[in-house]
Amino acid sequence: MAEGGQLPFPPKRLCCRPGYGLACRLGQRVGGTELGSGALCAGPSSVAAPVAAAAAALGLLPLGKTQSPESLLDIAARKVAEKWPFQQVEERLERIPEPVQRRIVYWSFPRSEREICMYSSFNTGAEDLATAPGGAVAGTAPGGGADTPAVDENRLPFRRGIALLDGGCVDNVLQVGFHLSGTVTDRATQSEPETLCNVAISFDRCKITSVTCSCGNKDIFYCAHVVALSLYRIRKPDQVKLHLPISETLFQMNRDQLQKFVQYLITVHHTEVLPTAQKLADEILSQNSEINQVHGAPDPTAGASIDDENCWHLDEEQVQEQVKLFLSQGGYHGSGKQLNLLFAKVREMLKMRDSNGARMLTLITEQFMADPRLSLWTQQGTAMTDKYRQLWDELELLHKGVTSITNLEGWVGHPLDPIGTLFSSLIEACRVDDESFHGFSDFTENMGQCKSLEYQQLPAHKFLEEGESYLILAVEVALIGLGQQRIMPDGLYAQEKVCRNEEQLISKLQEIELDDTLVKIFRKQAVFLLEAGPYSGLGEIIHRESVPMHTFAKYLFTSLLPHDTELAYKTALRAMRLRVLESTTPLGDMSHPHHIVSVAPNRYPRWFTLSHIESQQCELASTMLTAAKGDVQRLETVLKSIQKNIHSSSHIFKLAQDAFKIATLMDSLPDITLLKVSLELGLQVMRMTLSTLNWRRREMVRWLVTCATEIGVYALDSIMQNWFTLFTPTEATSIVATTVMSNSTVVRLHLDCHQQEKLASSARTLALQCAMKDPQNCALSALTLCEKDHITFETAYQIVLDAATTSMSYSQLFTIARYMEHRGYPMRAYKLATLAMTHLNLSYNQDTHPAINDVLWACVLSHSLGKNELTAIIPLVVKSVKCATVLSDILRRCTLTTPGMVGLHGRRNSGKLMSLDKAPLRQLLDATIGAYINTTHSRLTHISPRHYSEFIEFLSKARETFLMAHDGHMQFTQFIDNLKQIYKGKKKLMMLVRERFG
Repeated sequence: MAEGGQLPFPPKRLCCRPGYGLACRLGQRVGGTELGSGALCAGPSSVAAPVAAAAAALGLLPLGKTQSPESLLDIAARKVAEKWPFQQVEERLERIPEPVQRRIVYWSFPRSEREICMYSSFNTGAEDLATAPGGAVAGTAPGGGADTPAVDENRLPFRRGIALLDGGCVDNVLQVGFHLSGTVTDRATQSEPETLCNVAISFDRCKITSVTCSCGNKDIFYCAHVVALSLYRIRKPDQVKLHLPISETLFQMNRDQLQKFVQYLITVHHTEVLPTAQKLADEILSQNSEINQVHGAPDPTAGASIDDENCWHLDEEQVQEQVKLFLSQGGYHGSGKQLNLLFAKVREMLKMRDSNGARMLTLITEQFMADPRLSLWTQQGTAMTDKYRQLWDELELLHKGVTSITNLEGWVGHPLDPIGTLFSSLIEACRVDDESFHGFSDFTENMGQCKSLEYQQLPAHKFLEEGESYLILAVEVALIGLGQQRIMPDGLYAQEKVCRNEEQLISKLQEIELDDTLVKIFRKQAVFLLEAGPYSGLGEIIHRESVPMHTFAKYLFTSLLPHDTELAYKTALRAMRLRVLESTTPLGDMSHPHHIVSVAPNRYPRWFTLSHIESQQCELASTMLTAAKGDVQRLETVLKSIQKNIHSSSHIFKLAQDAFKIATLMDSLPDITLLKVSLELGLQVMRMTLSTLNWRRREMVRWLVTCATEIGVYALDSIMQNWFTLFTPTEATSIVATTVMSNSTVVRLHLDCHQQEKLASSARTLALQCAMKDPQNCALSALTLCEKDHITFETAYQIVLDAATTSMSYSQLFTIARYMEHRGYPMRAYKLATLAMTHLNLSYNQDTHPAINDVLWACVLSHSLGKNELTAIIPLVVKSVKCATVLSDILRRCTLTTPGMVGLHGRRNSGKLMSLDKAPLRQLLDATIGAYINTTHSRLTHISPRHYSEFIEFLSKARETFLMAHDGHMQFTQFIDNLKQIYKGKKKLMMLVRERFG
């Protein structure tokens, strides 16, 4: 319960009263007399007296007693007050006479003390409410000691509230619209002085929706002062001074009266409200302030808005704190008893069909799941204490009780197909064909008026109630069966049968044209299914293995949408959940705040039709998105439901694509709100698939950039600013930033120079961040993206140099080196090539290695730059390359021209050819000769006759290299002689050697 001093009731909606003048409002009277505060609008006494006399004569009333019949105004106002939020009344009717407003306000307060008692005391279940004086039950004072005897009923807030009411402690009771206030005096005792408590209550549709009391009570239940004020209003309604909502009163004032009202209000409460009053005055006088952008003004007394949930006030924070406190005590010293009393309270609420029962169970379960000892017991295998296990058993029993289903097999999908059979039988009874048409002579007139319908509402007076027909019964049977909560059966065949029977039944329903009568049936059944509790698949709490309602809800949604949009969306949104996937959430994961988990969530059921079910869930969401186009609030609600309930990235991506297509239809301007929904779904897909393998990932990234482009510059800038949560570094540079900086994007968005530079700056920043994180895959893209900006280009180049010695491979460095040469930076290309050479290792037999071309290119580059560069790279080549043919190719190229003779730009320099007898070519020549010698011995070790001719050609190439040395002929001759001696056993091969080389 809220503490005193806080704002008790935040304004729920804005109120504005145009349309009718003061004369109309003040001139509305009943029987010519102004309606008094709290007075009933009874009919004239001339009518009531004879009726009462007749009733007395018949013995229905005691003689001498008279009773006026209730007026139609009160009957209608009472029904409206129970079901309609006041905003809906105002929107439905342009002018509401003041007496009608008064009666609606009057009847909107709760009329039963049972709920007041339920929200202000524990219920042990030992007694019925009717057995206790004042409607109370025996119990334990909330928050009291564990050993408090059950017979000490006077400590219960409900009992204390009755005592305060009977003692005349309630005063200054005032009802302004849907707001009740008053003061309650706590009499002085031996230990406590007298205290005066200010109590305020808001209510809507016969439910208390918010309470505050200055006593500062912190508990799950209402304090005694709230109880006393509530019971005063229920028992003594005629003694409560009743006013219309304050906005109605202000509407009747002229300017002078309004100014006087405000000034007096500030004078009386100047210390509390003056700063706020001045702030509001400043905002109102400012034309551009937010307060002036909204039509109307908030009124905390004006009742509920259409979107407000209608439920009794429950202090959820206190429920969580109390359960957490009880659990922290380890189930000892009465805390277990207190938890069992909370369980009993949940059962009591569920029995009374109070939606807070399910919510309270959710809150309790969340605290149990968040208990740190649970993960300890689960991970370490430690046994629970007996008392703690008893509490878990009680919680599990409560869940099973709440989600109990009378027929686990379900009626739809049952082997005997009871729903389908009954539906077909009823529908056949009202099928119209040529033969049956002549058989119903009693209904010829009815039939003649609507021959276009295949099925007619033909009543059977002997069996059906008035207004019913076989068609109505058939539809009701189908809707009840489809909406029944039922457990998914085991086995592929049984699960496919459930889906198939559901689709067949819906297909038959779709053949029926809905008239006004059937629409009423649909609305009635939809409301029933939403409120039916555990027997409905659309109830607030369902079993985690309950058959999902997606297909059925899609049919309900499309059928209800033209007639009751609010109910259609409420039904479809409730059906979006897929508990079987949510229930696999790890222990302690509270990312789904409204999620009821099983107390044993580790078992994953085998749903063979899960992919089909997820597809149907996706279809339902897509249908809602399509229908919500142009409605910002609806789209936001549907988006949240998708993000919460759909767990498949591929289905969310499909929804994102669907939303994009709908938003960008060619016959209209793009719907920016739906585009934003599409982008949000795309962003969720990016986050879901960022760290997992998905073969469509590249397609998803490209699509997201397209979607952001359609929205505009700020969307593109946003995804680049947050790239690390959405993309890999490679994706961010090679797809995102590259696309953003392309000419097609500039043309598509009609960007000016400033916008182009802003996007380019973001793209360059992204590129540098990616290069830092993943230089191997992003360095080249970063250089390319930054090449038009000197500072960022230099930064990217430095990132490459820093990563070259540790994390980059020779192929990556060679690629970047070639890029640098292409961009006109030969010395940087040379630097990177030398760094690449340090990572390379070419063995003697790798004469087809892909890096050979890079090595040759690096040597040609060095040779073109000059002798110094060639001298520096040859030792690296000698160290890294052991393949003789590659070395000989490099040697040959270096001897053809003078180093630096032909530059990169075609300029010729004068100079002499380098000598093979001096460094660095002497070192290269020796290494090449040595490589040929080693390769020859390696080949001869495992040579076969079919390779002899190839080997002879290899020796011929080796001789060419040997002869490049001044004593090469002698070296080669000695080399051949050694071969003959060492491998003399290979007679045929050595004979071939002698024939070729002597």
